[in-house]
Amino acid sequence: MNMAQQQPLPAYDHRPGTGPTLVFLHYWGGSSRTWGLVVDRLAGRDILTVDFRGWSRSSHLPGPYTLGRLADDTLAVIADAGVTDYVLVGHSMGGKVAQLIAATRPAGLRGIVLVGPGPAKPAAMITPEYRETLSHAYDSDESVAGARDHVLTATELPESIKSQIATDSRASADAGRTEWPLRGIAEDITEHTREISVPALVVAGENDRVEPVDVLRDNLVPYLSEADFMVIPDTGHLIPLEAPAELVDAISAFAPAD
Repeated sequence: MNMAQQQPLPAYDHRPGTGPTLVFLHYWGGSSRTWGLVVDRLAGRDILTVDFRGWSRSSHLPGPYTLGRLADDTLAVIADAGVTDYVLVGHSMGGKVAQLIAATRPAGLRGIVLVGPGPAKPAAMITPEYRETLSHAYDSDESVAGARDHVLTATELPESIKSQIATDSRASADAGRTEWPLRGIAEDITEHTREISVPALVVAGENDRVEPVDVLRDNLVPYLSEADFMVIPDTGHLIPLEAPAELVDAISAFAPAD
C-alpha cells in the first residue's frame, strides 16, 4: 500500500480464523505479546495484535505518541490487515485508545471489551504529582520490578511472565514511555466515550490498584450507552496475564465466533 510505504505502520500480527476479528490493544508498558496467554486460548479465532507506536517492535517509530495518534494508527493497521468485521479488546491505556476509536463509529466495529481500562473521566487520584511519579515507574530494572510486583499485580506470576513484563516495560522510546503518565492518563475523553454506539463490556480486576473497580464504575460506565460490567475475582491490573482463562471466557461470551 502506498500510504503504508510513505508512513510506516506499527508492527502487528494477524492470525486468520473465524470472525469477528478480535483486535487486541496493550497497556502502557506492554506489547502485543501481553496477550499471548489469551490468544493461545482462542484457537481458531481471527486475531490481530498490535505493538503501539513507541513500544516493542514499534519503538523506532517517531512521535507524537498521543492517544489520538495511537487510535489513528490502529485504524490504519486494521485497514492494512484487511479486517472489516471486528471487536476491539483494549487493556488499560489500550482501553482508552479503544474508546477513542469506537467514538468515531468506524464501519465494521461490532463492540468493545475494555479490560482494566483507563476511564473516560480521569480519577481524582491522577494529580500532577502522581503523574510525575508514574512517569519514572519504568526508569530502571529495579523500578519496573517494584511496579510489577507491588502495584500492577495481585497474584504470583511465573518467572517467565515476570521477565516478559520487565523486558516489555523497558522496550520503548523515551517520549513514548512518558506520554501516557504525563498527558494521556489525565485526558478527559468523556465527550468521545458518550459517542460510542456499539455494545461494551467492561472487565475489572477485584484487586486492581491502578484502575480500581469503583473508579471504573463511576468514571467510565455512566458514559457508555450500552455496557455490561464484570469483576474478575482476586486479580490485579494485569488481567491478561493474571487471569487469562477467565478473560477468554468473558470475551468469548461477549463476542462469540460466527
